[in-house]
Amino acid sequence: MISSSHSLTEIQQRIDEVRRFLSITLSIANAHTVEFYTHDAWKRFVAVPPEEVLSAVSSGGDQQREPEVKGKEQSRTTFGFCSDTKRLVDTHELLQAAKAHSLPGLGVCWSRDELLQALRENRSEAGAPPADIGVELEPDEFMNAKKSHEVQSMSEVVAFLAQHCGVKQVIDVGSGKGYLSSFLSLQNGLQVYGIDSSSTNTHGAQERNRKLKKFSRAYQKYSKAVRAQGEATHSPQEELVEIKSGPNGDSDVLCGAGEGLMSQEEEKVLTTLSDVSPAAERPSGPNPETEEPFFSALSVDLIQTASPRIPPSQLSTEERERRKRENLERKALNRTDGSSTVFSPLTSYVTAETELRELINELEDAVMVGLHTCGDLAPSTLRMFVAKPELAAVCSVGCCYHLLSEEFYPAEQECLQGVCGFPLSQYLRDQSWFCGRNARMSACLALERVSLGQGIQMESLFYRAVLHVILRDHYSSYKSEKRVGNVYSKAKSFVDYVRRALRRLELDESKLSDDNIQNYYDTYRPRMSEMHAFNMLKVTLAPCIEGLILLDRLCYLKEQENVSASALVQLFDPLLSPRCYAVVGLKMGPDQWRCQLSVYGGMEHTTGEK
Repeated sequence: MISSSHSLTEIQQRIDEVRRFLSITLSIANAHTVEFYTHDAWKRFVAVPPEEVLSAVSSGGDQQREPEVKGKEQSRTTFGFCSDTKRLVDTHELLQAAKAHSLPGLGVCWSRDELLQALRENRSEAGAPPADIGVELEPDEFMNAKKSHEVQSMSEVVAFLAQHCGVKQVIDVGSGKGYLSSFLSLQNGLQVYGIDSSSTNTHGAQERNRKLKKFSRAYQKYSKAVRAQGEATHSPQEELVEIKSGPNGDSDVLCGAGEGLMSQEEEKVLTTLSDVSPAAERPSGPNPETEEPFFSALSVDLIQTASPRIPPSQLSTEERERRKRENLERKALNRTDGSSTVFSPLTSYVTAETELRELINELEDAVMVGLHTCGDLAPSTLRMFVAKPELAAVCSVGCCYHLLSEEFYPAEQECLQGVCGFPLSQYLRDQSWFCGRNARMSACLALERVSLGQGIQMESLFYRAVLHVILRDHYSSYKSEKRVGNVYSKAKSFVDYVRRALRRLELDESKLSDDNIQNYYDTYRPRMSEMHAFNMLKVTLAPCIEGLILLDRLCYLKEQENVSASALVQLFDPLLSPRCYAVVGLKMGPDQWRCQLSVYGGMEHTTGEK
């Protein structure tokens, strides 16, 4: 149980704490790995041996040690950095400060169980009936382990939010392949509208939804048959795929199911339910055209290729008409397929200004959700929740912080339509705060995974950084916008890697002999530990940068007069799903609800010092 509630003022104080920490440490997160050697990053920012950093990181920073640096850099430190030279002199002090300035260290998050307990007690006190349940499904039967964990955890929270608000509709923004939407519809009996900007995702979600509906019908037949005969000895999925020939030779009788008949199409659905196997659903790696060597330690949400979000103004008239026609056709199909609760996939680019009633004619009061909404879509979801009176609650889990637009970042292009993703709160906007793209990229690193040895692919990082030295020394165009891409995965050696990279960059490789190239490798290989240690410092700072981005979103909700309750909630296991925090918000609700929240802490909305 969280002992105290967090008012707007308290959240602002937490933001100030993280800002102060990052104002000292953010330079490390913003140092580009490609330029590690050309900008001599280690000597610029760190004054201790790399071995000391790696040892401290491996021990979790729990063992206190005296700084080894002599002279003036030992005088005064702030978070482990010398106040005079601004270089790191005490790794343990930095690591302990990083823990204290992460979301768990700040003590501002609810656990999922605490949120559900508050929702259950509120519903019980109000005398509300249990939440409606549709078809009991086991998500790991048609999703990989990660997606199954996310969908199960989030769908229960969304179902309780819908029950609390007395609504039956859910709008899933950035619905992708429709995993969450389909599960909410079939498992929880909710009417779900999934909106995605990619027509490919929408088509895929529609087909998956069709198969899942047939799965649910077969599942119901199975359940009815099992109730007639007693408990099953196998899992429902095992039972469903055991088909025996009927009296006429048709394969339409469930094994041991008595009256449980399935059509041939339903049988086919059960054996080919997944569009792809769980193994195939795992991301295959970074986009070869946008190589970022950190991807080996990033959240899988980040390395999945994001569908391009094309604003309506950039669509041709034909494309706009096609999307409108397809959306209408899908609505008509869902109205005639006999389902009382359906998932309706829609194709649209969504911003805070999107008129939901133009997309959804049957729109009633609803809960808005987003599971790993990419970049600016997560803050747009929160802006839409605040602006639309028909949205009673929101549950948003963002990802891809590197794709966030920053209003005050000097190197950032102008934000789309003048609305940026960060900062969202007026509090941070008044301070013109920005993180920087490299820092936002670092925020996507998965500390928990790296801590268990699922580390960064160091050799590819090293190759790329040394290549940058070669380009600086021998080619005037070393800052070419062209990317090296996936050259590393194909190279047999460092010399081969450089040759391939020069050809990719369309540079004259005859300038360098193999011996010249090998000499660069031999010169910098002893300094590879510096790069490893430096990147581990970036991983250590990642939760603090992510924490500031999420605190900004929570602060934004607490600044709104029409939002009665808001909180950060850890929904997922960070080892399975590194982007594990949800921003939850509710519009004005019953007094009992607000009292309940003040008891559990974290969600009570106050704008003053009370």
